[in-house]
Amino acid sequence: MSLPMSRRLALGVGAAALATPFVSRAQGAWPNRPIRIVVPFGPGGGTDIVMRLMGPKISEILGQPVVIENRAGGGSTVGTDFVAKSAPDGYNFVLATLSSTGVAKGLYKNLPYDPVKDLTAIAPTNFVPICLSVTRVNFEAKDTAEFIAKLKANPGKYTYGSSGVGSTGHLAGANFLMQSGTEAVHVPYRGGGQVFAAMASGEIQFNCDIPSQMLPYVKGGQVRTLFMATDERSPLMPDVPTAAEVGLPNYKAYSWYGIFGPARLPEEITQKMARAVDEALADPLISKRLDEMGTPGMRGYTPAKFADYVKNEIDIWVPIVKASGATAD
Repeated sequence: MSLPMSRRLALGVGAAALATPFVSRAQGAWPNRPIRIVVPFGPGGGTDIVMRLMGPKISEILGQPVVIENRAGGGSTVGTDFVAKSAPDGYNFVLATLSSTGVAKGLYKNLPYDPVKDLTAIAPTNFVPICLSVTRVNFEAKDTAEFIAKLKANPGKYTYGSSGVGSTGHLAGANFLMQSGTEAVHVPYRGGGQVFAAMASGEIQFNCDIPSQMLPYVKGGQVRTLFMATDERSPLMPDVPTAAEVGLPNYKAYSWYGIFGPARLPEEITQKMARAVDEALADPLISKRLDEMGTPGMRGYTPAKFADYVKNEIDIWVPIVKASGATAD
């Protein structure tokens, strides 16, 4: 027996009412479309390698594609500013670094974003030790003492490269010149890959970067690493002395990478993304690769703990940057 039209309409409206909340929840669940993670440096550098290593695992955990996008420029500030000014909907993140936060705040008088107020700290990914290396192409310096002597004898003649104005490599180089009482010309590139190529060809004389990135060129004979700007020797290059061992006890240089979103990112999204990053870092293959690179993962950070870490790093590095005399505008 067929139901009256009015009864059929009532049932239809009731069914729609029951279905609507379910559809709404499904549409509102995060994430329900691809996520973009900006790497604010060019291809080939440490940030690019780490994000492309972790991206597929984060995608697997969250159940949505993760699109890695390089937006180089301004020593990482261009890509970071893009995310800082994006909508806080959970679909734009940035793999920012010490150079995007504490270093940038000290370098730029008119930084277009505030690293604390305009970004949501989500989770760190890895710690990055720094070493100083020299090219062996048309240049010779067997140790740090000989290298400093060459710089002092030829003020302003030699050049050093970095991933851009305001990058960790830029600051590390400027700080080395200040501590050693020497002069050299900074040459900014658009990514680590270009810097390494310039070192291998002898286009620049030195740089400050990740030990693992320099190791192939050291083994190939194009580059010599003079010292590690950290408290301990690197297991990747155990024969290379620390800065203190070569007479620069006050010289430190390092970086770290971490995932940030725009300010006012909903707490639920922040926490879920933080758990995804930490879970990705726990993956044995990712953990092993980061250790092989000499850039160990930084696990166990809640968003609140990471936010405090970033604030503390800003307090440490802004005075160091200003004391170095390095500026970006």
